[in-house]
Amino acid sequence: MSGHSKWSTIKRKKGALDAKRSKIFSRIIKEITVAVKEGGADPDGNPRLRMAIANAKGNSMPKDNIERAISKGKDKDGSNFSELTYEGYAPHGIAIFLECTTDNTQRTVANVRKVFTKYGGTLGTNGSLSYLFDRKGIFVVPKGNLTPDEFEMEIIDAGADDIELTDDNFIITTSIENYGSMNSKLEAMSIEPETVELQRIPNETKALDLESSLKIMKMIDTFEEDDDVQNVFHNLEVTDELAAAL
Repeated sequence: MSGHSKWSTIKRKKGALDAKRSKIFSRIIKEITVAVKEGGADPDGNPRLRMAIANAKGNSMPKDNIERAISKGKDKDGSNFSELTYEGYAPHGIAIFLECTTDNTQRTVANVRKVFTKYGGTLGTNGSLSYLFDRKGIFVVPKGNLTPDEFEMEIIDAGADDIELTDDNFIITTSIENYGSMNSKLEAMSIEPETVELQRIPNETKALDLESSLKIMKMIDTFEEDDDVQNVFHNLEVTDELAAAL
C-alpha cells in the first residue's frame, strides 16, 4: 500500500525543525510530565509515556533530560498542566486547530486570541471545527534493513490505512481505533519508531495563492513559537510552490 499522506506536506523538514530544537525539547518534556501524572512513571504500563519517550529519543533528547522530566511528573508539588484545544479560522477560511499544554489558562487563551486577531483570523468555539479533521496515528519507522514488501504486508494486517515510503523511513498512518494495535505490532516485531504521534489530519485541504499562503504560514509559525502550544493543525494545502518558498 502506498500513497502520499496529507500530513507529510504539512510537517516541516527535519532540518528546519533542528533550528527549534530547544522548543521541541520543551514540548516533549511537558508531554512526558503530563503522561507520568496521568498514568504513572512505568512506560511498560503507560502507553502515552512510552510514546513520549520514543519521541524524545527520536529527537535526540539526552537520557538525563528524559529522566528529569519523568521525575518532575512524579513530583506532587510540580507544575500542574492543563491540556486545552482551541479552534478558529485564519484568513481565506483556513481552519486552525491548536493543542496546548499550560499551567496558566488565562495567559494561553489571551495569547491565542492575540495571534488570531493580529493576522485577521477569528477564534471559534470548541468543537466548531473538529469535524474538519480526523484523528490519526502517525508512525515514522526507519527503513533500515527492512524489506518493503514484507514489512508492508505485516503492517497492513495490523491495521495500517496508508504507508508512505521515503528515502529513509516508512510513514504509517492508522485510524485512532488501530493506533494501539499498531503500537503492539511494532513492539512484537522489535521495531522502535523514530516518532509516534497522534495527528489531526484535514479531511480536505484548501489551496491559496502563494502570497496568501505565506501570510498564513507566518501566522502558524507565530502559534508554534508560543511555549504553551504543543501542536498546530490546519487545512492549508502545501503546494510545491509554497514548499519551495518555505
